[in-house]
Amino acid sequence: MIIDWYPGHMKKARAQITEILPKIDLVIEVLDARLPISSANPLLERLRNNKPCIKVLNKADLADSSVTKAWISKLEQQQAVKALAIDAKDRRDAGLIPKLCRKMLTARVKAGKPLRILIVGIPNVGKSTLINTMAGKKIARVGDKPAITTCPQQIDLRNGILLSDTPGILWPILDSVPGACRLAASGAIGDDAYDSTAVGLVSAEYLSERYPGLLLKRYKLDRLPDTPLLLLEEIGRQRGCLVSGGEVDLHRAAEVLLRELRGGKIGPISLERPNETNSAFERATETQ
Repeated sequence: MIIDWYPGHMKKARAQITEILPKIDLVIEVLDARLPISSANPLLERLRNNKPCIKVLNKADLADSSVTKAWISKLEQQQAVKALAIDAKDRRDAGLIPKLCRKMLTARVKAGKPLRILIVGIPNVGKSTLINTMAGKKIARVGDKPAITTCPQQIDLRNGILLSDTPGILWPILDSVPGACRLAASGAIGDDAYDSTAVGLVSAEYLSERYPGLLLKRYKLDRLPDTPLLLLEEIGRQRGCLVSGGEVDLHRAAEVLLRELRGGKIGPISLERPNETNSAFERATETQ
């Protein structure tokens, strides 16, 4: 399963970022705390070189906190990188970012110069929400669908920071199947670009291995079904995803699971962990 999703404006974003980076003092990369590697754009690492960078792990309230702490330690091993776990809707969390920017750019602060910051992130990772929270008003459009921001803009936060915004960027072909499935499960990819049933089955297998207790509690089960297919069928029966003859509509059942996973209804869940080369998600992907 290869997910091919690359709206035309994303090609322009690459050129825009390449052009603006020489004029930027620091980069803020917004990541999904549940999948910090899969939600990162490898192109950015090459383009920014060793320019200071803050990796913002957004949606930390939806992620497994112990895994998020491990990710922060891992990410800060990179040169000139600091990491923060936040909820982009929380003003106190967002307020930590300007403070960290000033700490990382002390020379410009002492010189009385504005801090020129570029904020980037893949679609639907929460970048626009974070911009609005930092600005204290609605500046960027926000939605629960990917590819909302389409034009670059510069925002004066009136605290010594000039924030440059760009459209979200994503690589043209997601040929890492586990990474693509994680992105689809998290809601970062448009619904038309993947098979919900297939992604639901992969997610069900991963959750059964990593977070069985959360599944048992959410769906009021005495025991987990033996296979992801049986788990989806049980969820479908509970949620009324039935067709004529009482058969379960697997597509609708998978959408229920994915919707509740994305919304945190099942519980705090991380979809990838540091230093795992053979995770449950990889094995689930191969199985499905």
